[in-house]
Amino acid sequence: MTSLQGKTALVTGAGSGIGRAMALRLAADGAAVVCADVNEDGLAETAALAGAAGGTATARTLDVTDEAAFKAALEETARAHGRLDILMNNAGVAYKRWEPTQAVNLSGVYFGLVHACPLMAAQGGGAVVNTGSVAGLAGLVPVLIEHTDPRSVERMAAYVASKHGVVGLTKQFAVSFGRTGVRVNAVCPGFVETPMTDGMRSTDEGLAYMTDLTPMGRTARPEEIAAAAVFLASDEASFVTGVAMPVDGGYFAR
Repeated sequence: MTSLQGKTALVTGAGSGIGRAMALRLAADGAAVVCADVNEDGLAETAALAGAAGGTATARTLDVTDEAAFKAALEETARAHGRLDILMNNAGVAYKRWEPTQAVNLSGVYFGLVHACPLMAAQGGGAVVNTGSVAGLAGLVPVLIEHTDPRSVERMAAYVASKHGVVGLTKQFAVSFGRTGVRVNAVCPGFVETPMTDGMRSTDEGLAYMTDLTPMGRTARPEEIAAAAVFLASDEASFVTGVAMPVDGGYFAR
């Protein structure tokens, strides 16, 4: 495991799924972790699990669409722990209409970047890892019904647009802060075993849709995405910035 002893991290969307896996991996590697989410019950569970994993973990309710609250969470984390080394800019939603999708997936990521990067630059460096998607690298293949359902087409387009935006933000902030010691990267998962995909994975047809599109023939475990994200946030990736890394079982290589 990568040593993150003495590092402080804030993880958004930590109440479940990939965010929870990120928090647990960071804690296991020795970081002090602030777990943030709107899901208070899931958040408390994650913080307890992260603490048990060996790190110092606290829970903080946070709506990433509230810019002032996000800025305050970053600044208070830095004050409480002496610095902020890592931001896992992970909170996201899927299959919603245009406005709520952009508010969480795009504006929420932007608020984290625009406030964390200067804070990290002022302390001499840090790392931000945004959670993108294969939907930020290419269009998604729709299931049959989605060709004729206008609502489904809209929601898929909203998600793809938001995740393409995350990739763009990743590159721009990496360029803007490259000389300050702040690195900005993204992980781009394929289909992952999280609450976001529970509905589709619950049917044979839905599961087959996901696995047939994935050359490795299976869905990912959240821990596999977290491992890549923690690598990008660690000193092992000290010369890596501006990267949108597919962690997708070969989906993007097709």
